[in-house]
Amino acid sequence: MTHSFFDEGALVAVLTTQPLDRALDYKAPEGGCHLGAFVEVPLGPRKVLGVVWGPGKGDYDYAKIRSVIRVLDAAPMRLEMRDFLQKAAAYTLTPMPAMLRLATRAPGLGDPPSMRKIYRRGFGVPDRMTDARRRVLDFLADYGDLSFTLKELAELSGVTPSVVKGLVTKGAVAEEDSPRDLPFPPMDPNLPGKALTADQADAAGKIAAAVASGAYGTTLLRGVTGSGKTEVYLEAVAAALRAGRQALVLLPEIALTAEFLKRVEIRFGARPAEWHSGATMTERRRIWRMVGQGNAQLVIGARSALFLPYQNLGLIVVDEEHDTSYKQEDGVLYNARDMAVLRASLLGAQVVLASATPSLESWANAESGKYTRLDLEARFGPAVMPTMKTIDMRNEKLPSDRWVSDTLKRAVDARLDAGEQAMLFLNRRGYAPITLCRACGHQVGCDQCDARMVEHRFLKRLMCHQCGETKPMPDKCPSCDAEGRMAAVGPGVERLGEEAVKLFPDARVAVLSSDMYGSARALKAEIEGIAAGGADVIIGTQLVAKGHNFPNLTLVGVIDADLGLQGSDLRAAERTFQLMRQVAGRAGRAEKHGTALLQTYQPDHPVIRAILAGDEEGFWRAEAAEREQAGVPPYGRMAGIILSGPDVGQVFEVANVLARNTAALARVGAQVYGPAPAPIARIRGRHRVRLLVKAGKGVALQGAIAQWIGQVRLKGDLRLAVDIDPQSFY
Repeated sequence: MTHSFFDEGALVAVLTTQPLDRALDYKAPEGGCHLGAFVEVPLGPRKVLGVVWGPGKGDYDYAKIRSVIRVLDAAPMRLEMRDFLQKAAAYTLTPMPAMLRLATRAPGLGDPPSMRKIYRRGFGVPDRMTDARRRVLDFLADYGDLSFTLKELAELSGVTPSVVKGLVTKGAVAEEDSPRDLPFPPMDPNLPGKALTADQADAAGKIAAAVASGAYGTTLLRGVTGSGKTEVYLEAVAAALRAGRQALVLLPEIALTAEFLKRVEIRFGARPAEWHSGATMTERRRIWRMVGQGNAQLVIGARSALFLPYQNLGLIVVDEEHDTSYKQEDGVLYNARDMAVLRASLLGAQVVLASATPSLESWANAESGKYTRLDLEARFGPAVMPTMKTIDMRNEKLPSDRWVSDTLKRAVDARLDAGEQAMLFLNRRGYAPITLCRACGHQVGCDQCDARMVEHRFLKRLMCHQCGETKPMPDKCPSCDAEGRMAAVGPGVERLGEEAVKLFPDARVAVLSSDMYGSARALKAEIEGIAAGGADVIIGTQLVAKGHNFPNLTLVGVIDADLGLQGSDLRAAERTFQLMRQVAGRAGRAEKHGTALLQTYQPDHPVIRAILAGDEEGFWRAEAAEREQAGVPPYGRMAGIILSGPDVGQVFEVANVLARNTAALARVGAQVYGPAPAPIARIRGRHRVRLLVKAGKGVALQGAIAQWIGQVRLKGDLRLAVDIDPQSFY
């Protein structure tokens, strides 16, 4: 018998967000509760959040079982959502309470609707009239009975908030409380979109038809940079809205998408819900509630938006689907791209994976027929793909403190003389990656991690990019006490910015790096200013490779095209190829032709040659053949096991027990490599040891791993994390 409602006093199993290994029995509260209801329950002396997961077990003295305190004012969790969380937990080997925390990441869900002050016309008359006060009252007179927030009213009237507050004390403006959790304005899918090319219209029609079918399917939308992928998938969003279903668009850098949000607003006549770390706590709660009630039709979000309680989700778009930021690397280790496909398959929804340079996983799924593939080969409008060339650094004879070659300098000068913008790209944040003592060779490392500290001259501090620890720049060597011998080695974007100021003294130089701005809003404002012509030379990290459109940018110079080719990462070639193609795609997105120049010491490297030739299919085929031969993803399965703890001996002891007892894995033909210290062997004072599990493509790996790791008991502060399909191996 399926229980959908439990009467008062009936036993219910409640899954809480606390780290417990099972659901707990409680008595249903006065008035009863539905299956999936969000509830507050007592746990020891605390009150915690939970979800009614099913009927209780009843294996405990009924008289001692406590009651649910109250049912929260929120739509119950749908069966589909509970199914998704369970399947995602089973795939990633994550405990269910941690999955539930992902699905309830809206603050104050148990609070009553918070109130905000709104302002409208009052009946009083101020004793003294000023120009500022008159502007407020005239504005309110024009808008009749409409109400505004303090900020809105002050900005629209061109006054400071204190002027409005002064009018409140005189009764000329009324201040009232209003519930905060309001529905999002309706979106109109029938407003005219941009005129599409034949290519775009064909792709849009196919995806829209798939959405309208109400069936599950995944489409890889591959289009060269600037080909109008966004316009195509916005037509798919329109199809979902017409069908009365919700849509989700995932973006890798949600805080930097002002231009995208404007396009959405123009297309549908209203702003969508924005879910990301930059949203206020109150706004996050509003979105969570409205999504669950069906009062938010379109969500633009970061990867965690996938875990919102959609009432009727019909489409998930994963833009820049190859981007590594879709992989969550701490807490619950999941890939949002893969979880989007899982969630859509349970819902009968469509997935659109959009990219100019798809991940090899998606490319292979399209090749095998698992995904539909649609290609956009031409740039939209008058723009054409940039010319790509290498600068052979072996012939440039640069001094040791210079990073911009003479050839690249001449190219930048030519663009500046023409009144155009140039970008210098270097995928290293900070001023310099290493600070060393020229007297003894000591390199300044982090006290908490086995990582070198990076100089951030802008902040006047050294920073660890693993744990965020910072310390002041030392005047003398921490090892040998020599004074005045500390030197910055290698370039970061801040150092490149310094060099650009010297090389191009008449140019306005802007450095774009995520750690140079106090907030996402400040960074967004800077990007908008640059796009409007507020800089001549842009210095940037991979942040600038993600979907920004600088209309007057015609030259991109890549300072170190070889950087990503170093190291043992199995995806190194793929990532370098993607990043270089993406960065080059920033050049010449309007009428002016663009050029991309790659500084390299390895011009004959197969990846560099594939980038220059623009032979994407050739690159993917060669990369796929290599991976298939090695039996690695996507033609094999991998899982990383990361053990960590404050005592390195204890960590290795447990790792060795696992390495010696691999019968559970051997039964499915899986191999174990390690244990070995992780490439970054210590983070935040915790020693890290890795084991790598490798298996064939069709192997049911999770069950075998669960059985394998179940044989060790973790004592004290020892932690074990399982990373299914690892993206990085640090």
